[in-house]
Amino acid sequence: MQRIILVLSALIVLMVWSSCRKDFAYTPNPGNLEFSKDTVYLDTVFSKISSSTYSLKVYNPNRDAIEIPTIRLKQGQNSFYRMNVDGVAGKEFTNIPILAQDSLYIFIETTVDLSNGLENEFLYTDAIAFEGKMITQEVQLVTLVKDAVFHYPKTLADGTKETLSLDMGLNGAPIQVEGFYLQEDELHFTKDKPHVIYGYAVVPENQVLLMDSGSRIHFHKDSGIYMGNGASLQIDGALSLDQALLENEVILEGDRLEPQYTDIPGQWGGIWFAEGSIDNRITYATLKNATVALMVKGDGLMQSPTLTLENTRIHNASNTNLWTQNAHVLAENTLLGGAGRNALRCDLGGRYVFTHCTIANYWSHGSRSGTALFLGNHDTSNTGDLISAEFNNCIIDGNAPLEISLRHNGLNAFNFNFDHSLIKFEDTSGQYANTDLYDFGDTTYYNNVFLNQNADFKDVIQNNFLIGEASMARNKALLETALNVPYDILGTSRTDNPDIGAYEFMPDN
Repeated sequence: MQRIILVLSALIVLMVWSSCRKDFAYTPNPGNLEFSKDTVYLDTVFSKISSSTYSLKVYNPNRDAIEIPTIRLKQGQNSFYRMNVDGVAGKEFTNIPILAQDSLYIFIETTVDLSNGLENEFLYTDAIAFEGKMITQEVQLVTLVKDAVFHYPKTLADGTKETLSLDMGLNGAPIQVEGFYLQEDELHFTKDKPHVIYGYAVVPENQVLLMDSGSRIHFHKDSGIYMGNGASLQIDGALSLDQALLENEVILEGDRLEPQYTDIPGQWGGIWFAEGSIDNRITYATLKNATVALMVKGDGLMQSPTLTLENTRIHNASNTNLWTQNAHVLAENTLLGGAGRNALRCDLGGRYVFTHCTIANYWSHGSRSGTALFLGNHDTSNTGDLISAEFNNCIIDGNAPLEISLRHNGLNAFNFNFDHSLIKFEDTSGQYANTDLYDFGDTTYYNNVFLNQNADFKDVIQNNFLIGEASMARNKALLETALNVPYDILGTSRTDNPDIGAYEFMPDN
């Protein structure tokens, strides 16, 4: 027993002594390192905006611990890339150890400045060099950098950002936001360069903000556009020949261009149309990944539409795609897709005409709190007349059993009608069986509606709302209405046996 205790004591002393050694022997790097990738693509970034952080794993395949004499960026201190090795940031590192058959992580970022006269779009490259005993190995770094026109609030003397008091509270109270007024020479967005907005860009009273066909508008987090009294927004997109590139559409989205941000909701605020904003028109545009993509406030008295939407797609808002309050909105060939609350929310009354629209809330980012369509004149703080709400040849659908919600305060006017439309409302529990507003046999509200039928969308997760061969929407639209909107959102004729919704069925889809 005593002998065993002596042996164990010796082993413990040996282990403690080994762990305290400072002169552990490393073999010089033989130059046979292995890497998780031979090229690190940092995707696309805007000039002067930092990229996401990317990782590279470096493997030591040898049976001996090795030491890498130098890990460095080939362009040295002039490189636009940055590295972090073993928790230390820099552009060159010396005597980096890796234990036998172990690995090391390197993290890489970049911020490229194209203000020195480089092209509007520039492929920026460098390489990480790993010195070995006989050879030096390299891993390539590649980033596509785009120049842009930047719009942002001024930085004040105390280091804070310029702020404005804007009527953006849902209760009508102004709130302070980082913002600035667009100057006269900033009111025309072209496709020559992307535009990047920080904070809220305010269009001055009685001014018009124009966006040309093919323009790309990007917003930083919590940023957007504010249309004040008398201000107008004119988005003049056009039909694209390539539905992947959308070369002629105007696209409004966040300022992170990396693929992992493609479908992340809530990346930017939205466009706010304050009461008094007039003659707004959006044609052939895509708005995605906002919080409330379009907020439209009106006084209910305007005879002409506050906002007209044509051939426009709005989807993936973390709250609501299109939210109106006592407004006047006309929409044709418009897709309102998935949203965290409502695809379309019409509050406090107003006037609305939606023709050949697809309102389909297939939210895929967790649970949602609302229906595809909310229509009401009831609110805890206000009420208004729903003068009219017409849904002609429209699809109202989604991945919840009940996809319309109607809220009437019982006092003000509440006039609505669905004509030749597909509606999903699976009231299996009979909760609304005795509610007049949901009496789908009442032709005052519902005329030739198709209840709980298969829309047969192509791929709702990818926001592809083309209808398939099995869709009940096929050949069910009212021709008289369709002739007023003779082409669908993709330019396909609907003058013969038209389909319900924004898309006509095409056999080769």
